[in-house]
Amino acid sequence: MFGATKAFSGFSVDDVEAARKFYGETLGLRVDGDEGMLFLHLAGNRDVLVYGKPDHTPATYTILNFPVDDIEAAVDELGRRGVRFERYDALKADDKGIHRGEGPLIAWFTDPAGNVLSVLEERS
Repeated sequence: MFGATKAFSGFSVDDVEAARKFYGETLGLRVDGDEGMLFLHLAGNRDVLVYGKPDHTPATYTILNFPVDDIEAAVDELGRRGVRFERYDALKADDKGIHRGEGPLIAWFTDPAGNVLSVLEERS
């Protein structure tokens, strides 16, 4: 039924203009939209809808993962751009905020609305 449609995901924020600045300027994504909605244009022709919601509750799970070739460089650059990395009690992280347990190297951070994002590097 939906095999030929261009599906996309979405999530809410409490301030679309703050999201536009964060995703467009801080993260360097191509963004556009109006009337309280924003589209993030990701690599691979994937769009994500960001919409304003007055009673927004931040997602308690990772809504977007950004694979990178060099997590150290990505974390350093994001830090220079003002991004702070999250620490979780159950997951040990190094001084930069990079979790080096099982699975990929990963560092979590939040957007201005409190939604969780990550950068991750697959191990070879």
